[in-house]
Amino acid sequence: VQLQASGGGLVQTGGSLRLSCVASGIIFSINPMGWYRQAPGKQRELVARALSGGATDYVDSVKGRFTISRDNAKNAMYLQMNNLKPDDTAVYYCNGFIISSDDPEGHFYWGQGTQVTVSS
Repeated sequence: VQLQASGGGLVQTGGSLRLSCVASGIIFSINPMGWYRQAPGKQRELVARALSGGATDYVDSVKGRFTISRDNAKNAMYLQMNNLKPDDTAVYYCNGFIISSDDPEGHFYWGQGTQVTVSS
């Protein structure tokens, strides 16, 4: 099982980016799925999380600007980030509790991280 994140880049303040994360392997379920970020010198923090039933939650600093979504048929998750600010600069990681043919008990898996840089 692997999580592959993509979509990061350099954007100006007020710009937008869309992150994607896809799980590979014979996947039975992924719940929950979430996006974390880690800025230089700071601890990794949860940015947004999505449950299979549709519930979502966000860290206060991104509410109203970021939207998490998932496509269960594609084992994929997305993070639409609008009105980006310099404080959003970080490496973004996807994470999910995955039950698969290779791991029937399930574990949390991390993607490799994608850099988001917001210039002022």
